[in-house]
Amino acid sequence: MAERRRRRFGLLGLAAALALFAAPVPAIAQEAPPPPVTVPALSNWSPSSGSYAHSHRTRLVADGGAARRVADTLAEDLRAAGHGTVPVVSGGARSGDIVIDVKPSSRSLGAEGYELRSGARLSVTGATETGAFYGTRTLLQLLAQGDRIPAGHTVDVPRYRERGVGVCACYVHISMPWLENLVREMAYHKLNQLLLELKVKSDAHPEAGTWGYYTKAEIRRLVALGDRYHVDIVPEINSPGHMDPWIENRPDLQLTGSDGNRQPARLDITRPEAFAYYTGLLDEYAQVFTSRSWHMGADEYMLGSDFARYPQILKYARDKYGPDATPQDAFVDFVNRVQAYAAAKGKRLRIWNDGLTGANTIPVAAGTTVEHWLDVAVKPSQLIAQGHELMNASYALYLVRGGFRSDTKALYDEGWDPRTFEGEKLTSSAGVTGAKISLWPDNGRGETENEVAAGLWPALRHIAQATWGDPHPDAGYAEFTARGTAVGHAPGWRDLTRVPVPDGAYTFRTGGASYTTEVVRTADGYATVRTPDGCLEVHGGKLTLNVPLQPGTEVTRRPCDSANTLQRWQLEPTPGGYHLVNAITRMAVTVADDGRLVQYPPDQRVPAVWRLT
Repeated sequence: MAERRRRRFGLLGLAAALALFAAPVPAIAQEAPPPPVTVPALSNWSPSSGSYAHSHRTRLVADGGAARRVADTLAEDLRAAGHGTVPVVSGGARSGDIVIDVKPSSRSLGAEGYELRSGARLSVTGATETGAFYGTRTLLQLLAQGDRIPAGHTVDVPRYRERGVGVCACYVHISMPWLENLVREMAYHKLNQLLLELKVKSDAHPEAGTWGYYTKAEIRRLVALGDRYHVDIVPEINSPGHMDPWIENRPDLQLTGSDGNRQPARLDITRPEAFAYYTGLLDEYAQVFTSRSWHMGADEYMLGSDFARYPQILKYARDKYGPDATPQDAFVDFVNRVQAYAAAKGKRLRIWNDGLTGANTIPVAAGTTVEHWLDVAVKPSQLIAQGHELMNASYALYLVRGGFRSDTKALYDEGWDPRTFEGEKLTSSAGVTGAKISLWPDNGRGETENEVAAGLWPALRHIAQATWGDPHPDAGYAEFTARGTAVGHAPGWRDLTRVPVPDGAYTFRTGGASYTTEVVRTADGYATVRTPDGCLEVHGGKLTLNVPLQPGTEVTRRPCDSANTLQRWQLEPTPGGYHLVNAITRMAVTVADDGRLVQYPPDQRVPAVWRLT
């Protein structure tokens, strides 16, 4: 009896087991592969099976002028990135090819969006040349991680139309290779606007030829690079404040107080000659800058002072606008006159916001873009309500040499986006053009260019992400920074930290001069030049932003100090040897008639060619 019961239970168990196997089993969910890694992150990604393989047989297929220009730039960048020489052809595409297409009918892509499809071949489509170009930047980032790209599809469109970087090369000169690196990096990360506050050496006003200026030839080369890489380079001559680089030798244009003291940094906005001088500079800049925008600054005009010390300003305002006018009306009047002049030349005016305190009775001209960096009485929402487009240039996004540095990690963790202004968080992006980071040289010797670059790249990638797409695509900042590591630097980017000679003892010779030295590389990629009497240093002369910027200042031997950036030098290869260029002043060493070592800009005095043995 017990045996039969055991057999019965055994058969029931077997039946139950068979029934379990026969029952439908839920399919195990297959997790979709993550989107390919880019900076900024792709707005969306629909994966497919398979992959695209780049090989020596790959061709770039492009028909039409716009697509061909994009393909030509891509071919050059592929070669620079180590992917070989890829021919640009027209006609039908085959497996392994990259197809570049510009279709104006693809209106949903807007002015800068693109569509990318990856499979047996890879295609990039934009409604405009710029959109197709940005698709090729994504392609380059993917190829930086390997020759195989997962099959899939994305439509990637920016959220904001202005995505930028601002650089003040306004007193302390910044080297052209550094600026060229910046343009390439910006384009690689889909940033499209570079504000440059700088001095172009003037033919009309040689009295304003104080260092550090740029020659017109240098600016033309930089603008051509920006045009090719779809980076709009917007020039700025700050006015009516911060004008000392231009009017320190023009006392007739300087604002004079009731105490008789002239202000070499302030333009006298009541004088017709001052307006003519400034607009003449605008015309001269138009010879080398192609941007449709002009930035006149208009910030900090009364920094450290007040309008009451300059009664002629109030008189000007009341003579023009009546007895209720305020001194700030004269300031706004100057802005509006520049705006009208620029508009007649086909350029849109941009200004900083801090001069707009609400004390004016006349409005700033319509069509003026306001770049908001400081919390003042007139809030961003009010400026938008007044009809101004607003760019977010928040102080929180500043990087100052030897001073404040944007906390990129904190901004990322809080999900910062361009609606977050100093003093106000907007609920809508309407009226907001975008955002930018800004680099300022307040303490010009506080950091070298290479040190600035090291701090710049995380901030640059963050602003690229926050202005293009989701400001917080990864769970943590470490994962976001890993994106930057994965995509690396832009093709054509130059490593400016490489010292062309190894550390060691050298004899420097030029002409009849000879010096026994030791060259030692610094941590930031320059070199100290040590002699038995100390290290070479630019020392003396007038200081501007803590930097000896006077041409002809002596290069002396001072006690060696590893923290002293004025003792850091760049050895620039040149036929027959090297030029010795100071890392901070950006002037080259030459030998004076009396045998002293002195610094000069290269277009003022031929630099010494040093032979090292």
